[in-house]
Amino acid sequence: MEKSVHPILEKLIPVAKGVSETFGSNCEVVIHDFSNMEQSIVAIFNGHVTGRTIETSMTDSILNKINKHQDGHDVYNYTGKSTLGRELKSTTTFIRNFDNEIIGCMCINFDITDMLSARNVINELCKVDEKEVEAIGEINKVNDVLYDIVEITIHKFGRPVIYLTKDEKVNIVKDLEDKGVFLIKGAIDYVANSLQVSRYTIYNYLDGIREGK
Repeated sequence: MEKSVHPILEKLIPVAKGVSETFGSNCEVVIHDFSNMEQSIVAIFNGHVTGRTIETSMTDSILNKINKHQDGHDVYNYTGKSTLGRELKSTTTFIRNFDNEIIGCMCINFDITDMLSARNVINELCKVDEKEVEAIGEINKVNDVLYDIVEITIHKFGRPVIYLTKDEKVNIVKDLEDKGVFLIKGAIDYVANSLQVSRYTIYNYLDGIREGK
């Protein structure tokens, strides 16, 4: 028996297919219909990424995620693992009817496992002696010094900034504060840009760090 699909959700199925075709076999795209939470999947493309099919029942973990984010806000670029143990980068976009009620969502799950492995290999090849880099005392330009210190500190976490958590970013700012980086003119703006946050976020991080001393 075919599932009944809300007309608005049905119109998004070609969009979901287009996304999956554009980004290839590592990109799973799922359309959920919340009118039947037990079997909410009404369309799925590249389901091998998570091992799901259109007949897969809603798991408690997925239901909890949906309930957690049903506050009207879409969730972009969060990370997690599939039931197969693969690393995923995901986005959930909630879909509303004409009364502004949430009726479903479109989930994109991109398998980045192989990319992370490749990045680790590249990081290993690019690894330098950090002590030697920090020991260089003949750099004439202040901006070069600032760049080196910030890049080395971020590099220690071994992941792109986009994947760093708030706590990790706070730890980076604390490390930079301990090194006196924020005594350098323009450091606040430079660090904010490097961590992809606002300068006011850096000020908030610093206030918390300094209060805790």
